[in-house]
Amino acid sequence: MRAVQLVAPGRLETVEVPIPEIRDDEVLVRAHRGSICGSDLHIIFDGFYRGEFPAPPGFPGHEGVGIVEESRSPEFAPGDAVLIAPVPPDARCFAEWQSVLHRSLVTLPEGGDLDRLLMAQQLGTTVYAMRRFWPQAIAGPADGLTAAICGAGSAGLFFAQLARRAGFSTVVIADKAPSRLRIAKEFGADVVVDVTEGSFVEAVRDATGGVGADLVIEAVGYDETRIQCLHAVRPRGRIGYFGFPEKPKGPTTWDYNEAWVKQPSIEHNHSTQIEPGLTAFREAIDLIHTGGIDVSPFLDPIYPLEKAQEAMEAARDQKGGKIALALN
Repeated sequence: MRAVQLVAPGRLETVEVPIPEIRDDEVLVRAHRGSICGSDLHIIFDGFYRGEFPAPPGFPGHEGVGIVEESRSPEFAPGDAVLIAPVPPDARCFAEWQSVLHRSLVTLPEGGDLDRLLMAQQLGTTVYAMRRFWPQAIAGPADGLTAAICGAGSAGLFFAQLARRAGFSTVVIADKAPSRLRIAKEFGADVVVDVTEGSFVEAVRDATGGVGADLVIEAVGYDETRIQCLHAVRPRGRIGYFGFPEKPKGPTTWDYNEAWVKQPSIEHNHSTQIEPGLTAFREAIDLIHTGGIDVSPFLDPIYPLEKAQEAMEAARDQKGGKIALALN
């Protein structure tokens, strides 16, 4: 089979390797597509991979859909369409075939559009995060409140839709890519901020009469933007940090004085793949399949497996929407 392999920092090759054999509780999946996540780019280009080179074939892809070919789990049968959501060490979604633990798979609805349902992995991570960022039992109803989102990639745009569904009356979203901001407007954002021309923090303050947003979500992954979110939140508001760390290790910059004064609640979120029952991914599948969340802007571009290096560089350079690899 063909697979993408990380052979050196920042360098990928398409290689021929044997189809994996499966063990008890594993399922052999013939992959359809694998989508590129921002965390993949950190691993490939930014020094977050700490293993030996070459890395395992198919790594670090962890957003995939495909069809079960063979199963040693009673929960799955040949012919089942599945969402693939492995924990990071097991991620192999940039390969034509994968052996996947049954607990990392979710059955897709019969007749579902695999290309659209691929986005349930990314959407599921934001559904899971939103539960932590705005737990209604603690934070209260969102009606009449303001949510501000720093970053309008696929995750940020999903957060914008989820904020609307949660009841936030005003949604502010910022990015540097005009194409992303156009989508944000189509998704109903009240205020869109081109950060090459204006300030995210000032836009939030303007939208809230100087008070700050009730919920601020960081979906970029830079120390600078995390501090901006701290400046944009209202006193005793809530901050959700979703973006990856900027550096693979070492201390990071932080404005503790601002945090001390404002006393916000701060939540960090990752590892949706270990949620018992993968509930957030199941909810995401239902939202996409029933049309509750719009994923139409994220269905292209699609690159062939042989152009994985080009695809990763395009994703790194923000050329296009949610980039995926065609695997079969």
